[in-house]
Amino acid sequence: MIDYTPFLQALGETRLAPWAEPLRARLAERQAAPHHGDWPRWQEALEGLPQLSASVVELVDAVRVGTPGDCSEAMRAHIATLLRELHPWRKGPFHLHGIHIDTEWRSDWKWERVKDHLQPLEGRLVLDVGCGNGYHCWRMLGAGAARVIGIDPTWLSVVQFHAVKHFIGPSPVDVLPLRMEELPPDMRAFDTIFSMGVLYHRRAPFDHLQELKGALRPGGELVLETLVIEGGAHQVLVPEGRYAKMRNVWFLPTPETLAGWLRRLGFRDVRVVDVTPTTTDEQRATEWMRFESLRDYLDPANPRLTVEGLPAPIRATLLATAP
Repeated sequence: MIDYTPFLQALGETRLAPWAEPLRARLAERQAAPHHGDWPRWQEALEGLPQLSASVVELVDAVRVGTPGDCSEAMRAHIATLLRELHPWRKGPFHLHGIHIDTEWRSDWKWERVKDHLQPLEGRLVLDVGCGNGYHCWRMLGAGAARVIGIDPTWLSVVQFHAVKHFIGPSPVDVLPLRMEELPPDMRAFDTIFSMGVLYHRRAPFDHLQELKGALRPGGELVLETLVIEGGAHQVLVPEGRYAKMRNVWFLPTPETLAGWLRRLGFRDVRVVDVTPTTTDEQRATEWMRFESLRDYLDPANPRLTVEGLPAPIRATLLATAP
């Protein structure tokens, strides 16, 4: 099982200290609950990763650990075999001792679009909601964050994060198998919170935005990225069935509508900093993610539409300041 003891001890040295004991019990409960049927295979792969010294750890411009010269060709092949047991790899890419994990998403493109708009992350306590395998958490650390906590309820994502951390070594970055609603309400603790690719999965988007606001300290920054549609104020798409083959997509507002939602909840300095259509260069199947991807979700006769005939994915990023 994953040992969260070092993290919980470090938590006691932050303004999140009151959360440490309740969280200890919650994590124990989650680890004792039945896991995915592939859990034994994932755990075996994680525990089988060899100890290696990395000649370089690069987190500023990429997530790159070690070089091909840090291990033998046979060892690298063995590591790659173990990492492939954790398929599918969604967020990335990662470069581990000469192994290029070419993930479904070019998450580095999303980071490049947002990083120059942020309040400086140096010394900040950061929460990444729905972080997946923690790719962006590492980029946040590379940008100077003092401590980054990612939360994602998917155990495979948590295991992938720990596989990467195994090679990076002890770091003030952790990914917990939790949902946002499992955090204590009104913590008022985090300097920056990222919620990227989460809002459209929530049946009650205002509840999610309120939870984010309650976790931010006054003056803290929210980084919100979600699916949107083109149009003006007060326009929202509510798919009647699936959206891009996804069952759990509930609300796609326009950027202007979403900005209004944030202001309605009391956020200040709300601004749209990026609106970008998702392309099949940014989200695609690879040897590290062999299932269907964006190309399969679009109308083959008109890629501006999904297979359901709805507007193809566009993502917007908004920044806002907590009151």
